[in-house]
Amino acid sequence: MVLIYNVLFTKTKKCVLVEVPDLSILTEGKDMQDAINMARDAIGATILSMEEHKLKFPKPSETINVKKGTFAKEGKTIVSVVDIDMNEYKAKYDYKKIRRNVTIPHWLNEKAKKLKINVSKVLQDALMEKVAV
Repeated sequence: MVLIYNVLFTKTKKCVLVEVPDLSILTEGKDMQDAINMARDAIGATILSMEEHKLKFPKPSETINVKKGTFAKEGKTIVSVVDIDMNEYKAKYDYKKIRRNVTIPHWLNEKAKKLKINVSKVLQDALMEKVAV
């Protein structure tokens, strides 16, 4: 799922201030490229958090008033859109643990216990290698 939100970028002498009004996000970047990356990351983190808490996230507004922006008096503000592929973002940053049952031979479980091997960690490492993350 790709989301696109309107973003206000306000250029100051020191940085670029960022506001995503639809999601009540305020952040900043050292330059425009960094500000875009910061906006994208903040949008992704906010949406991921809202999904985890089973909250509905707002649809992007169709219009945006630059003069009503939080940083409107700090410098020149431009409006642009920032997109984020939430499937890609989740694959990279969603570390919420889930419980899975696996079946292994008894003898293997006993050896793992004796050697104090964390079976969950070994399984995670093997799966990460298999899916090439």
